[in-house]
Amino acid sequence: MDPEVAPISTALGILGMPARVAYFGLLEAGKLKKEDTVVVSGAAGAVGSTVVQIAKIKACKVIGIAGTQEKLDYLTNELGADAVINYKENKSLEEMTAALKIAAPNGIDVYYDNVGGVITDAVFNLINYKARILICGQISQYNHGLETPEMGPRFLHKMLYTRATIQGILSRDYNDRMEEMLAEMGPWLKEGKLKYKETIEEGFNNLPKALAGMFEGVNTRKMIVRV
Repeated sequence: MDPEVAPISTALGILGMPARVAYFGLLEAGKLKKEDTVVVSGAAGAVGSTVVQIAKIKACKVIGIAGTQEKLDYLTNELGADAVINYKENKSLEEMTAALKIAAPNGIDVYYDNVGGVITDAVFNLINYKARILICGQISQYNHGLETPEMGPRFLHKMLYTRATIQGILSRDYNDRMEEMLAEMGPWLKEGKLKYKETIEEGFNNLPKALAGMFEGVNTRKMIVRV
């Protein structure tokens, strides 16, 4: 990316790998359509916040889920999310389902999942006909071991009724398509349609602290260690 348009650090975030999985995951795998209702978990992170903004640019209703008031305010006031939910205040399946019903009274068309767990269980209660569920991350389960996850409701019958789809997405699936993404997202950034923040830790010795912070939700958008 031209350094006159954006700092080189954006190649690690809003115009880099996180953007790639957000862009192609949402638009290609998610088959995003105008006026879809899109729910994004981990919405204030590097990937999630990019998904929120792309969905808004594409004229969708967006609901962002995060864990602090600061992040919720950022999603609403700066990124334009239509509704936000604090997952720490809606910890149970019943609470999260109720919160989602208020935020998405007409159901959910696209769910961009960075978190897994109770949030994802709740989303399946509200998916619309031919909804698209995109699995990008499962950070709520990493501490428990992905092979022995916390048990949740069985939801496959809801997939049957709605004929919805679930697809896993990885940024490396689109490694050879960066120019295609930059052709659209570069001008968005230059025109001010895309916003970004970076959480920067100084020094190589702070790598463990930065990594731990990602799992504790202390960062807003892209976590970077500058050495």
